Amino acid sequence: MIPVLFELGPIKIYSFGFMLVVAFYSCFYLLQKDIKRLGYDVKLASDIVFAAAVGGILGSKIYYLIENLDRVIDDPFGMIFSGSGLVFLGGLMGGTLGVTIVIRKQNLSWIKCADIVAPLLILGYAIGRVGCFLVGDDYGIPTDFPWAISFPNGLPPTTSQVFSAYYPWVDISGFEPGILSVHPTQLYEFTAAVGIFYFLWLRRKDVKIAGSLFFLYLILAGVERFAIEFIRTNEKYLFDIFTGSQIISVIMIIIGTYFLLNPIPKSELEPA
Repeated sequence: MIPVLFELGPIKIYSFGFMLVVAFYSCFYLLQKDIKRLGYDVKLASDIVFAAAVGGILGSKIYYLIENLDRVIDDPFGMIFSGSGLVFLGGLMGGTLGVTIVIRKQNLSWIKCADIVAPLLILGYAIGRVGCFLVGDDYGIPTDFPWAISFPNGLPPTTSQVFSAYYPWVDISGFEPGILSVHPTQLYEFTAAVGIFYFLWLRRKDVKIAGSLFFLYLILAGVERFAIEFIRTNEKYLFDIFTGSQIISVIMIIIGTYFLLNPIPKSELEPA
Protein backbone atom coordinates (compact mmCIF):
# COMPACT_ATOMS: atom_id res chain seq x y z
CA MET A 1 0.00 0.00 0.00
CA ILE A 2 1.32 3.39 -1.01
CA PRO A 3 -1.52 5.90 -0.48
CA VAL A 4 0.90 8.84 -0.81
CA LEU A 5 3.53 8.61 -3.54
CA PHE A 6 5.66 11.43 -2.19
CA GLU A 7 5.52 14.57 -0.09
CA LEU A 8 7.14 17.94 -0.69
CA GLY A 9 6.56 20.05 2.38
CA PRO A 10 2.79 20.52 2.73
CA ILE A 11 2.19 19.13 -0.76
CA LYS A 12 1.16 15.48 -0.99
CA ILE A 13 0.81 13.51 -4.21
CA TYR A 14 -1.78 10.79 -3.59
CA SER A 15 -1.36 7.58 -5.53
CA PHE A 16 -5.01 7.22 -6.53
CA GLY A 17 -5.23 10.76 -7.85
CA PHE A 18 -1.91 10.30 -9.64
CA MET A 19 -3.16 7.13 -11.37
CA LEU A 20 -6.32 8.96 -12.46
CA VAL A 21 -4.12 11.60 -14.08
CA VAL A 22 -2.05 8.86 -15.75
CA ALA A 23 -5.24 7.23 -17.05
CA PHE A 24 -6.54 10.59 -18.29
CA TYR A 25 -3.42 11.54 -20.24
CA SER A 26 -2.75 8.02 -21.54
CA CYS A 27 -6.25 7.81 -23.01
CA PHE A 28 -6.02 11.37 -24.31
CA TYR A 29 -2.70 10.68 -26.06
CA LEU A 30 -3.95 7.53 -27.78
CA LEU A 31 -7.34 9.01 -28.62
CA GLN A 32 -5.73 12.09 -30.16
CA LYS A 33 -3.62 9.88 -32.43
CA ASP A 34 -6.67 7.95 -33.61
CA ILE A 35 -8.73 11.10 -34.06
CA LYS A 36 -6.01 12.48 -36.36
CA ARG A 37 -5.79 9.20 -38.25
CA LEU A 38 -9.53 9.24 -38.91
CA GLY A 39 -9.56 12.87 -40.03
CA TYR A 40 -11.54 14.43 -37.17
CA ASP A 41 -10.77 17.73 -35.45
CA VAL A 42 -8.13 16.98 -32.79
CA LYS A 43 -10.04 19.15 -30.29
CA LEU A 44 -12.63 16.38 -30.24
CA ALA A 45 -10.16 14.19 -28.33
CA SER A 46 -9.85 16.61 -25.41
CA ASP A 47 -13.62 17.20 -25.33
CA ILE A 48 -14.36 13.47 -25.22
CA VAL A 49 -11.75 12.66 -22.56
CA PHE A 50 -12.81 15.57 -20.36
CA ALA A 51 -16.51 14.67 -20.62
CA ALA A 52 -15.73 11.00 -19.94
CA ALA A 53 -13.61 11.88 -16.91
CA VAL A 54 -16.15 14.24 -15.32
CA GLY A 55 -19.14 12.04 -16.12
CA GLY A 56 -17.27 8.90 -15.10
CA ILE A 57 -16.20 10.23 -11.69
CA LEU A 58 -19.68 11.58 -10.89
CA GLY A 59 -21.43 8.44 -12.14
CA SER A 60 -19.14 6.06 -10.29
CA LYS A 61 -19.42 7.97 -7.03
CA ILE A 62 -23.22 8.14 -7.24
CA TYR A 63 -23.39 4.39 -7.96
CA TYR A 64 -21.11 3.69 -4.98
CA LEU A 65 -23.19 5.84 -2.62
CA ILE A 66 -26.42 4.15 -3.71
CA GLU A 67 -24.85 0.71 -3.29
CA ASN A 68 -23.65 1.62 0.23
CA LEU A 69 -26.63 3.67 1.36
CA ASP A 70 -26.49 2.35 4.94
CA ARG A 71 -22.92 3.61 5.34
CA VAL A 72 -23.87 6.94 3.75
CA ILE A 73 -26.59 7.39 6.37
CA ASP A 74 -24.09 6.67 9.16
CA ASP A 75 -21.35 8.94 7.77
CA PRO A 76 -22.60 11.04 4.82
CA PHE A 77 -19.71 13.53 4.77
CA GLY A 78 -17.03 10.87 5.06
CA MET A 79 -18.58 8.67 2.35
CA ILE A 80 -19.20 11.49 -0.13
CA PHE A 81 -15.74 13.03 0.17
CA SER A 82 -13.67 9.89 0.70
CA GLY A 83 -11.15 8.79 -1.93
CA SER A 84 -12.84 5.41 -2.27
CA GLY A 85 -15.85 4.38 -4.23
CA LEU A 86 -15.07 5.05 -7.89
CA VAL A 87 -17.16 2.15 -9.15
CA PHE A 88 -16.50 1.20 -12.76
CA LEU A 89 -20.05 0.38 -13.85
CA GLY A 90 -21.37 3.66 -12.49
CA GLY A 91 -18.44 5.39 -14.16
CA LEU A 92 -19.25 3.70 -17.46
CA MET A 93 -22.81 5.00 -17.35
CA GLY A 94 -21.79 8.50 -16.27
CA GLY A 95 -18.94 8.65 -18.75
CA THR A 96 -21.18 7.42 -21.57
CA LEU A 97 -23.67 10.18 -20.80
CA GLY A 98 -20.92 12.81 -20.80
CA VAL A 99 -19.44 11.62 -24.09
CA THR A 100 -22.91 11.37 -25.65
CA ILE A 101 -23.50 15.05 -24.92
CA VAL A 102 -20.23 15.95 -26.67
CA ILE A 103 -21.00 13.76 -29.69
CA ARG A 104 -24.48 15.23 -30.08
CA LYS A 105 -23.09 18.76 -29.95
CA GLN A 106 -20.61 17.85 -32.69
CA ASN A 107 -23.36 16.13 -34.73
CA LEU A 108 -21.32 12.95 -35.06
CA SER A 109 -22.34 9.30 -35.26
CA TRP A 110 -22.48 7.92 -31.71
CA ILE A 111 -21.77 4.33 -32.67
CA LYS A 112 -18.74 5.20 -34.80
CA CYS A 113 -17.27 7.23 -31.94
CA ALA A 114 -17.99 4.33 -29.58
CA ASP A 115 -15.71 2.12 -31.67
CA ILE A 116 -12.93 4.71 -31.37
CA VAL A 117 -13.09 4.96 -27.58
CA ALA A 118 -13.82 1.28 -26.81
CA PRO A 119 -10.18 0.18 -26.27
CA LEU A 120 -9.48 3.29 -24.20
CA LEU A 121 -12.38 2.62 -21.83
CA ILE A 122 -10.78 -0.60 -20.67
CA LEU A 123 -7.30 0.95 -20.61
CA GLY A 124 -8.48 3.70 -18.27
CA TYR A 125 -10.12 1.05 -16.12
CA ALA A 126 -6.88 -0.94 -15.91
CA ILE A 127 -4.84 2.07 -14.82
CA GLY A 128 -7.51 3.05 -12.30
CA ARG A 129 -7.31 -0.41 -10.73
CA VAL A 130 -3.63 0.20 -9.98
CA GLY A 131 -4.71 3.30 -8.06
CA CYS A 132 -7.25 1.21 -6.11
CA PHE A 133 -4.51 -1.27 -5.21
CA LEU A 134 -2.15 1.45 -3.99
CA VAL A 135 -4.74 2.89 -1.59
CA GLY A 136 -6.17 -0.47 -0.53
CA ASP A 137 -9.65 -0.10 -2.00
CA ASP A 138 -11.93 -2.51 -3.93
CA TYR A 139 -10.13 -5.63 -2.73
CA GLY A 140 -11.57 -9.13 -2.60
CA ILE A 141 -12.74 -11.55 0.06
CA PRO A 142 -10.35 -13.14 2.59
CA THR A 143 -8.25 -16.05 1.34
CA ASP A 144 -5.30 -18.23 2.29
CA PHE A 145 -3.83 -18.15 -1.22
CA PRO A 146 -0.05 -17.57 -1.15
CA TRP A 147 -0.36 -14.30 -3.10
CA ALA A 148 -3.05 -12.87 -0.80
CA ILE A 149 -2.40 -9.32 0.44
CA SER A 150 -3.55 -7.45 3.55
CA PHE A 151 -4.46 -3.77 3.64
CA PRO A 152 -4.25 -2.78 7.33
CA ASN A 153 -4.69 0.88 6.39
CA GLY A 154 -6.96 0.33 3.43
CA LEU A 155 -10.24 2.05 2.56
CA PRO A 156 -11.53 0.36 4.67
CA PRO A 157 -8.83 -1.79 6.38
CA THR A 158 -8.93 -5.57 5.84
CA THR A 159 -9.59 -6.49 9.45
CA SER A 160 -12.07 -8.98 10.89
CA GLN A 161 -13.83 -6.08 12.65
CA VAL A 162 -14.35 -4.24 9.35
CA PHE A 163 -15.63 -7.35 7.58
CA SER A 164 -18.06 -8.04 10.43
CA ALA A 165 -19.32 -4.44 10.38
CA TYR A 166 -19.29 -3.60 6.66
CA TYR A 167 -19.45 -6.99 4.93
CA PRO A 168 -21.46 -9.28 7.26
CA TRP A 169 -22.46 -11.44 4.29
CA VAL A 170 -18.80 -12.49 3.80
CA ASP A 171 -18.00 -15.66 5.77
CA ILE A 172 -14.80 -15.13 7.81
CA SER A 173 -15.43 -17.92 10.31
CA GLY A 174 -12.37 -19.84 9.13
CA PHE A 175 -9.94 -16.96 9.72
CA GLU A 176 -8.20 -15.73 12.85
CA PRO A 177 -9.42 -12.38 14.25
CA GLY A 178 -7.31 -9.34 13.35
CA ILE A 179 -5.81 -8.33 10.03
CA LEU A 180 -7.00 -10.51 7.14
CA SER A 181 -5.31 -11.27 3.83
CA VAL A 182 -7.57 -10.90 0.81
CA HIS A 183 -7.67 -11.52 -2.91
CA PRO A 184 -5.86 -8.62 -4.67
CA THR A 185 -8.74 -8.33 -7.13
CA GLN A 186 -7.38 -4.96 -8.27
CA LEU A 187 -4.36 -6.75 -9.76
CA TYR A 188 -6.50 -9.52 -11.22
CA GLU A 189 -8.62 -6.92 -12.99
CA PHE A 190 -5.61 -4.90 -14.08
CA THR A 191 -4.17 -7.99 -15.80
CA ALA A 192 -7.46 -8.89 -17.46
CA ALA A 193 -8.16 -5.31 -18.54
CA VAL A 194 -4.71 -4.87 -20.11
CA GLY A 195 -5.29 -8.08 -22.07
CA ILE A 196 -8.69 -6.85 -23.29
CA PHE A 197 -7.19 -3.47 -24.23
CA TYR A 198 -4.44 -5.12 -26.27
CA PHE A 199 -6.96 -7.37 -28.03
CA LEU A 200 -9.25 -4.44 -28.94
CA TRP A 201 -6.42 -2.05 -29.83
CA LEU A 202 -5.04 -4.45 -32.43
CA ARG A 203 -8.46 -4.67 -34.08
CA ARG A 204 -9.39 -0.99 -34.13
CA LYS A 205 -8.14 -0.45 -37.72
CA ASP A 206 -10.01 -3.45 -39.09
CA VAL A 207 -13.57 -2.62 -38.05
CA LYS A 208 -15.77 -3.84 -40.87
CA ILE A 209 -19.14 -3.26 -39.17
CA ALA A 210 -19.69 -0.02 -37.25
CA GLY A 211 -20.22 -0.67 -33.56
CA SER A 212 -18.69 -4.14 -33.57
CA LEU A 213 -15.61 -3.11 -31.57
CA PHE A 214 -17.69 -1.33 -28.94
CA PHE A 215 -20.11 -4.24 -28.59
CA LEU A 216 -17.18 -6.63 -28.30
CA TYR A 217 -15.85 -4.40 -25.52
CA LEU A 218 -19.21 -4.65 -23.71
CA ILE A 219 -19.04 -8.45 -23.85
CA LEU A 220 -15.43 -8.76 -22.70
CA ALA A 221 -15.69 -6.12 -19.96
CA GLY A 222 -18.97 -7.65 -18.80
CA VAL A 223 -17.51 -11.16 -18.61
CA GLU A 224 -14.44 -9.90 -16.74
CA ARG A 225 -16.49 -8.02 -14.15
CA PHE A 226 -19.07 -10.80 -13.79
CA ALA A 227 -16.32 -13.32 -13.00
CA ILE A 228 -14.37 -11.14 -10.56
CA GLU A 229 -17.51 -10.31 -8.55
CA PHE A 230 -17.57 -13.85 -7.14
CA ILE A 231 -14.49 -12.99 -5.05
CA ARG A 232 -15.33 -9.33 -4.38
CA THR A 233 -16.89 -8.08 -1.15
CA ASN A 234 -20.06 -6.73 -2.77
CA GLU A 235 -23.39 -7.86 -1.36
CA LYS A 236 -25.37 -10.52 -3.21
CA TYR A 237 -28.79 -9.27 -4.26
CA LEU A 238 -30.21 -11.77 -6.74
CA PHE A 239 -30.89 -15.23 -5.25
CA ASP A 240 -28.14 -14.44 -2.70
CA ILE A 241 -25.67 -15.38 -5.45
CA PHE A 242 -25.30 -12.42 -7.80
CA THR A 243 -24.32 -8.83 -7.05
CA GLY A 244 -25.69 -5.64 -8.57
CA SER A 245 -22.55 -5.35 -10.67
CA GLN A 246 -23.09 -8.85 -12.03
CA ILE A 247 -26.64 -7.99 -13.05
CA ILE A 248 -25.37 -4.95 -14.98
CA SER A 249 -22.54 -7.06 -16.44
CA VAL A 250 -25.07 -9.57 -17.78
CA ILE A 251 -27.01 -6.69 -19.37
CA MET A 252 -23.76 -5.49 -21.00
CA ILE A 253 -23.08 -9.00 -22.34
CA ILE A 254 -26.63 -9.36 -23.70
CA ILE A 255 -26.53 -5.95 -25.42
CA GLY A 256 -23.09 -6.61 -26.90
CA THR A 257 -24.03 -10.08 -28.13
CA TYR A 258 -27.35 -8.95 -29.62
CA PHE A 259 -25.82 -6.14 -31.67
CA LEU A 260 -22.88 -8.25 -32.80
CA LEU A 261 -25.36 -10.76 -34.19
CA ASN A 262 -27.75 -8.04 -35.43
CA PRO A 263 -25.60 -5.14 -36.71
CA ILE A 264 -27.11 -1.66 -36.82
CA PRO A 265 -28.22 -0.82 -40.40
CA LYS A 266 -26.03 1.71 -42.19
CA SER A 267 -29.03 3.98 -42.65
CA GLU A 268 -29.17 4.45 -38.88
CA LEU A 269 -25.47 5.15 -38.36
CA GLU A 270 -25.44 8.74 -39.54
CA PRO A 271 -26.00 11.49 -36.97
CA ALA A 272 -29.54 12.79 -36.53
